[in-house]
Amino acid sequence: MKHYDYIFAGAGLSSLMTAYKMAINENFSSKKILLIDPDAKQSNDRTWCYWSDRESLFDNIIYKSWETAVFADAENKVDLNFEGMQYNMIRGIDFYNFVFGELMKHDNIEFLNSKVIDFGDNGSIVTVKTTGDSYTCSKLFNSIYDPGFPASQSKHPVLQQHFIGWHVKTQHLVFDVNKPVFMDFSVPQKGNTRFMYVLPFAENEALVEYTLFSKNLLSEAEYELAIKDYLVQLGGGNYEIINKERGSIPMTCYPFWKNNTKNIVHIGSAGGWTKASTGYTFKNADKLSDALVNQLVEGAGTIQLRKKDKFWYYDLLLLDILDRNNEKGSEIFSAIFRDGNAANTFKFLDEETTFAEDLKVILKCPKGIFIKAALYRLLNFQPKK
Repeated sequence: MKHYDYIFAGAGLSSLMTAYKMAINENFSSKKILLIDPDAKQSNDRTWCYWSDRESLFDNIIYKSWETAVFADAENKVDLNFEGMQYNMIRGIDFYNFVFGELMKHDNIEFLNSKVIDFGDNGSIVTVKTTGDSYTCSKLFNSIYDPGFPASQSKHPVLQQHFIGWHVKTQHLVFDVNKPVFMDFSVPQKGNTRFMYVLPFAENEALVEYTLFSKNLLSEAEYELAIKDYLVQLGGGNYEIINKERGSIPMTCYPFWKNNTKNIVHIGSAGGWTKASTGYTFKNADKLSDALVNQLVEGAGTIQLRKKDKFWYYDLLLLDILDRNNEKGSEIFSAIFRDGNAANTFKFLDEETTFAEDLKVILKCPKGIFIKAALYRLLNFQPKK
């Protein structure tokens, strides 16, 4: 079997970010690296967004950025103050072309268009089996999400951020090109946390997504009916659908890192890299891929990327609430964003705030709901002695 220093099982965001950073780091120039994925990554299959006030490796492929956004619910509509931050959008195809453009320059990095069907760590090497062949490596980075891990327990709730989005061109000029709609909870909630999300590219062109934070997915028709109704409400008139995208992102505080071995590291959603309370992934993946590469350079025997901290606990309380009372999402997010001051909240969601800054966000939240959630967690999930 052919042996590699590192194999990536799956070539999604986390794997490609990490592989890119290894490619541009001379410490890995002599390492043999293999990425395995059944998808050749040649289509614009998704969109990533993140807020930032600093430069990154991916600034040159930002498709669109905004300096403010709109938050709305059934009663209010407010412009969000970013205080110098930008909300950035990167298209999947641009990211893939950017990363693979770099990887192809390095003879030590290979891509295999195949499906990983099994892998195992015998303590010294990892064996990876694909539909066509088997390979060995010193370390495996697995980004193939296994829903069986969180489904096998009940201590940590498991929800999904699930959505369908249409890239549309409308007959009438109905979008404000300078203001994406961050969350619009004015749509019928139907006992869930449901909102519309709009990224405008022109006055008659935008990505319009119907998104839920809930346990169960909907039929395709229900997502698309909601988008149609929203476009009618906006007064867009006739419209052309340029492209569609859909996704389902796990939202859970389940400690995926406990499934790591000495030589297998779970990354991406499979490693808990998704922000549990929002489903945002790009910024977390950027930070954690940096940490992973740094630990490899330093020769860390055991890779440690995630742990239970104050932000893990904040996320856990919100998910506990949405798990038992999914309809409360609109009330909670409305309380947080109603005053329009979003910059500190974004820092909080990026897990970059001090405790004093945490309190500014926490004190906006409906206190009764979170006190009940904290008591529920304390009384029902006592730690083992």
